[in-house]
Parts: sequence; structure tokens; C-alpha cells
Amino acid sequence: MATPAWATLAHWLTLMEALATLAFALSGLLAAARKQLDAVGVVVVAGLAAFGGGTLRDVLLERRPFFWVQHALWLWVLLALCVAAMLFLRTRHFALTERAMQWPDALGLGLFTAGGTQMALAAGMPAIVAVLMGVMSAVFGGVLRDIVCNEIPSAFSDHRPYAVCSFVGAWVLVVGQQLGWPEGAGLAAAGVTATGLRVAALATGWTLPSWRVGAGR
Repeated sequence: MATPAWATLAHWLTLMEALATLAFALSGLLAAARKQLDAVGVVVVAGLAAFGGGTLRDVLLERRPFFWVQHALWLWVLLALCVAAMLFLRTRHFALTERAMQWPDALGLGLFTAGGTQMALAAGMPAIVAVLMGVMSAVFGGVLRDIVCNEIPSAFSDHRPYAVCSFVGAWVLVVGQQLGWPEGAGLAAAGVTATGLRVAALATGWTLPSWRVGAGR
């Protein structure tokens, strides 16, 4: 039986890229709101979070046009989201904590991990290169967001697994393809694994060992 048009790998990747973009854009919005940036700052931070990782991936894989160029509608969606969020937050009193930003960030982490890894595999990259490409796709947008907000990137400083979650999720996709899993199932498993591990780390407070200078003295 022929595969429905909506169930092709290209459509799955486009859907995951769109959802990941929205999730990271929301995390960027919350980060900018916490820093009380002006309208331009909000849009820039949200854009860097949403498109930074995917753009780096496309540059390294020599993919043209970039995702946000090929699907320019998402630029309008980003602008609309920023305007709506600024108007909404001005009329509501929410506690814009760092933790509130981490939940959409965790969702975007899993989605970009799966999409970036799949694109690298489709381009014929070796497994380890594809995995690292997925990790960069998932992590780089958040790194840019935090740098512009004048903070040490949380991916490097909060000691809770972040890039490690992406790394494990990417390998799930690689192994799934080796085992002959359906394309959609492999993508879903990779995204759920990366996001699930990050959510579990946030919920339990589990941290990785930290480097302590002079701890042995």
C-alpha cells in the first residue's frame, strides 16, 4: 500500500522542524521577558533561539536554502508570536522564572535532535557525525539565546544533563534505522528520549558531576 503524502519522511521532518522552532522561540521569548528587553531585543532573542541551531546545521551540511528561508512563513509566525506574547504578558502577572523557560526548551531539544540527526544521516554522514549534528542543532539555539541575554549558557552551567540528553536521543534514531524501524517511529523515539531525559533531569534535580578546582586540597 502506498504511503500517504502526509506520512512521508519529508513531511515528518518539516513538522518536527516547525514544532521545534516554535518551542525554542517560546523559550527565547521567556528569556527576553525575564531580562526586560525591548521589542527589538525580544524578537532577536526569540529568532536566535528558534533558528540558530537549524541554521548552523544547514551551514555544516551545505543545505540550501535554509529552513527559515525555504519556509519564510515562519518568520511571520515568529513576529506574530512575539507581538502577541508582549501584549499578553503586559496584561498578566506571571512569574517569569528560569524554570518556566526550561519546559519549552526541553521540547525543542528533543525535536531538533531527531530532525538534525535524520537530515545528517540522509546526507550520507557517518553515524557519529550525524549524532553530533543532531546535538548541535538542538543545543546551539539555546546557547545563542543565553549569550545574548548575558548569561553563561545553561547547557554548560546548570549541571543537569542537556547535551547528554540530546546525544542519547540521537543514538536512538541511529540504532532504530539500523534495526529497520519505520521512519516516523525512529524520529518519534529519538525526540521522546531526548525530551524525556531532560524533563526527568529537571523534575528530579539530577545533576552531572561538576569540576571543582582545588576540591582535593
